[in-house]
Amino acid sequence: MKLFINGDSMELPNSIRTVSELLEHFQLDKKVVIVEKNKEILQKDRHGSESVQDGDQLELVHFVGGG
Repeated sequence: MKLFINGDSMELPNSIRTVSELLEHFQLDKKVVIVEKNKEILQKDRHGSESVQDGDQLELVHFVGGG
């Protein structure tokens, strides 16, 4: 499956079917990431039910602590 993530074209396994599975694939903690799919910001409670399909455009913004 071909997705556009943060502006880059990526080939990902077809086994990834939801936003949650995508975040797990990239080892991102859903508590500290904001997901925009096709120009719409997703609420965290939709990550498990929101499907990803070939050609989707996603922006993944995650926060890193520091100081």
